[in-house]
Amino acid sequence: MTKQKITPEEALSYHIEPVPGKFEIVPSVPMTTQRDLSLAYSPGVAVPCERIFENPETAYDYTNKGNLVAVISNGTAVLGLGNLGALASKPVMEGKAVLFKRFADVNSIDIELDTEDPDAFVNAVRLMGPTFGGINLEDIKAPECFIIEQRLKEEMDIPVFHDDQHGTAVICAAGLINALHLSGKKIEDCRIVLNGAGAAGIACIELLKTMGAKHDNCIVCDTKGVIYQGRTEGMNQWKSAHAVKTDLRTLDEAMVGADVFLGVSAKGAVTAAMLESMAADPVIFAMANPDPEITPEEAHAVRADAIVATGRSDYPNQVNNVLGFPYLFRGALDIHARAINDEMKIACAEALAALARQDVPDEVAIAYGKKLTFGRDYIIPTPFDPRLIYTIPPAVAKAGSDSGAARRPIIDMERYANTLKARMDPTASIIRSLNARARQAQATMIFAEGDDPHVLRAAVAYQRNGFGKALVVGREPDVKEKLEAAGLGDAVAELEIVNAANTEHLSTYKAFLYERLQRKGFDRHDIHRLAARDRHVFSSLMLAHGHGDGLVTGATRKSAHVLDLINHVFDAKAEYGAVGVTALLIKGRIVLIADTLVHEWPDEEDLATIAERAAGVARNLGLEPRVAFASFSTFGYPVSERAVKMHLASEVLDRRGVDFEYEGEMTPDVALNPEVMANYPFCRLTGPANILVVPARHSAAISVKLMQELAGATVIGPILAGVAKPIQICSTTSTANDILNMAVLAASKVG
Repeated sequence: MTKQKITPEEALSYHIEPVPGKFEIVPSVPMTTQRDLSLAYSPGVAVPCERIFENPETAYDYTNKGNLVAVISNGTAVLGLGNLGALASKPVMEGKAVLFKRFADVNSIDIELDTEDPDAFVNAVRLMGPTFGGINLEDIKAPECFIIEQRLKEEMDIPVFHDDQHGTAVICAAGLINALHLSGKKIEDCRIVLNGAGAAGIACIELLKTMGAKHDNCIVCDTKGVIYQGRTEGMNQWKSAHAVKTDLRTLDEAMVGADVFLGVSAKGAVTAAMLESMAADPVIFAMANPDPEITPEEAHAVRADAIVATGRSDYPNQVNNVLGFPYLFRGALDIHARAINDEMKIACAEALAALARQDVPDEVAIAYGKKLTFGRDYIIPTPFDPRLIYTIPPAVAKAGSDSGAARRPIIDMERYANTLKARMDPTASIIRSLNARARQAQATMIFAEGDDPHVLRAAVAYQRNGFGKALVVGREPDVKEKLEAAGLGDAVAELEIVNAANTEHLSTYKAFLYERLQRKGFDRHDIHRLAARDRHVFSSLMLAHGHGDGLVTGATRKSAHVLDLINHVFDAKAEYGAVGVTALLIKGRIVLIADTLVHEWPDEEDLATIAERAAGVARNLGLEPRVAFASFSTFGYPVSERAVKMHLASEVLDRRGVDFEYEGEMTPDVALNPEVMANYPFCRLTGPANILVVPARHSAAISVKLMQELAGATVIGPILAGVAKPIQICSTTSTANDILNMAVLAASKVG
């Protein structure tokens, strides 16, 4: 996996668009009528208040306490940036909050406390206890982080977890379990050297000792060297707890004969000579970020038998905290835990280790562009493994219940695992899979509108994200000016800018176009004007002649107009089987609407073709198609001649013998709501439809825009299907990210 280049401008744009920040709060109950307001606030709210007063445990039943975590920091140790203060830490804490939601469906609020006084910090957090089901401490410098966490654990009756300490420790432990499994060693027999006696390092060594590592076999080093009994310089109570009786004084000396090295220190702390002195099959966890103590290349150059993990995503075996904290809290919240104890952390580590030893699903392999198999380069699961959500929390919940940390132990673990599966958001895995396919394809993408800043930003992002080469159609001075205005002046040298004035293929393009259009009223002057002056036609000609692998256009002109221009070069009309399919992503669901681009008023044969094209798009997105022919009539009632064609479309598909589910005509609620569908037991769909074929293009457009504006659906498309080459037409309201998504679709050949 290649390291992606992120510019300051891209990072700032991500945090300011579409609105500042990374999340918002939305109600989970109706809030539209006076009765709704009366139930939500006064007088209805008085009833649960009284119940909670009588029995505090019912707060988990009547409020969001049971699924709400506070991410709290004072900004004294922000990432690798140091003491930036509370306010500057807010982007990091917001990021942590959305990771909770993305990976484990845990609601989270970021809180930044403007104090470096541990007493003030502890008192502020303690007083917020009734609000939250758990506290995630973040980016607090040592040794204050030890003091704060310990006191809060003693004074609060909900889980308090400092992720910088224990999150790292859990993932490190999971990787070490498997590394020792591969090398045939036992933790109690291993000599372990830790370099870096800060919060994460101390937590790592403490957890490993709890798991069986022997105190005298664990050598801890800091910037002053080995922490030994009798040392006074640079010591504190947390370091002293790990002092050993030894004559070793330096990291070099400690590494001789060591089985395991754990590094949470600094770049280059481990040398080749140190590695050579270690025992057979050494385990190297070089977790310093952004640059490890020794890189995997450097390590393997001197020790081919080494098993190496780092904190970086561009190397195998990433020690990534996102594998731990979302699922630890998910399990802890679901048993209303009083704490996250060692038993729960060890259960998390063991479950992660066991998951890495299982066969890896194909969707994970697709997302990472390679087959992952348990071994020296795969000892820790990947963050995007869909099994994490229903594998790790049950292990944590069981350990919490068995160890007495649970207020409400879970009895039926199988049922619990099934509820966790239902929390998965399929949209994220589909988009991730498309990105992986695009990276694998390495398509040369033509961006037709090089004078538009959004298009240029998308082109730069396409290339910098490793999807392939971006060709921008436009005049070089214009492109350069727009890039510089967007803060991307350094990208001028990266992009290839193409137009009719600098291509050697213009005569070939014009001959091709004249051959296609000479009997359609176009003379040679018209052909020259189209090929040399219209960027949509010119870009289409580039694609038709193999001078690019895909085309993205439409960001500056109406889609119908752009489609007419493309049709000069390609057969992208209804009579040739072209179809527009729009994907709506909302509340963890994906529904495709068709035809949103090509067919104005399709008949039953057209509708059947639209269904087939949409089914192909669905399968390319990783969905098993279930088509509903949508109407205001359901299975013949009310009677309307305009609904007849929707009924007949199913009969056309019967004759064609297609291999996907379809049914109709039916109203959208019957198609999408299983409870309503149950009123029609003869319905052939085995579940809610994920493709709605609608009666006309205008009804498709209205449906999409309503869902986008009123329901907040994410819209991808229309995806142009049934054309000889990958062409995607954006809308004129597309953001740079929307255009990038369309380029990814074209590169993945979804249409």
